[in-house]
Amino acid sequence: MEIASQIPLTTSAKAYFETTKPKVVALLVFTAIVGMLLASPGVVPLDVLFFASLGIALAAASGAAINHVVDQYIDGVMGRTKGRPLPTGTLSSQSVLLFALFLGVLSMFILSYTVNILTALLALTALIGYAVIYTMFLKRHTPHNIVLGGAAGAMPPVLGWTAVTGEINSEALLLFLIIFIWTPPHFWALAIRRKNDYAKAGLPMLPVTHGIAFTKLQILLYTFMLLAVSLFPFVTQMSGLIYLCGALSLGIGFIFHAYRLFKTEGDTYAMKTFAYSIFYLGLLFVFLLTDHYARVLYHSMSSVS
Repeated sequence: MEIASQIPLTTSAKAYFETTKPKVVALLVFTAIVGMLLASPGVVPLDVLFFASLGIALAAASGAAINHVVDQYIDGVMGRTKGRPLPTGTLSSQSVLLFALFLGVLSMFILSYTVNILTALLALTALIGYAVIYTMFLKRHTPHNIVLGGAAGAMPPVLGWTAVTGEINSEALLLFLIIFIWTPPHFWALAIRRKNDYAKAGLPMLPVTHGIAFTKLQILLYTFMLLAVSLFPFVTQMSGLIYLCGALSLGIGFIFHAYRLFKTEGDTYAMKTFAYSIFYLGLLFVFLLTDHYARVLYHSMSSVS
């Protein structure tokens, strides 16, 4: 507390910003924007695009800051996270918690009054799911933590969808399902590399409780499931051939990386698989958007002719 009070203002501002996990928030907002764009037959109203993105970003940032408070002792043990603002004393627990609550309240206000109540309620559910259910309970008590807790991270496209339409439908749930199935192989690849850190912190991550070989097998199995799930938008006619070609090529690529990881000793291929998983999700959503707007353009040209 005394250390935190002596930190220069600029350093303190950077530290608060770090507690929001900006890279993670950026990915979540990206998927939310994809949900907004896919839900709209034309151009998303700029006010909805701006306020929904801002509200969702603030809700995600709030959950991330709460995660920093709850995990500060674990973070101090793990090599990757021991330099975070709370373990180093740059910020105090109380100040970060107040900061997180402020962001959460502000996000609910923005989403409720400028977007719609459903989006606000779903964002609140996701925030509680990540900051409380996952961080405080699942993460500490079960190796299936990321499977169950992944639902919170899969919510942003649904939030984007409801921001535009005011309702949840099967297409929004398909976007949720894709990210929900994508999350375990994405996270487990990273967890393999950080196994020793998690073991040192006493967290029951899958590579710690069941070993690296078993985790690699689960990653491979999940990539097959992901390929199947990623084809649902085409099967349900939510998307067309452009998306189908992209989903097939990306899914086969993910299976290839997972197989290479499975056959490679130790954790030497883990980060390459992790990096591909991020590339996969980003490009998959780009294919969804490209296909969506190609179909919109085709229908508009057909109606004119």
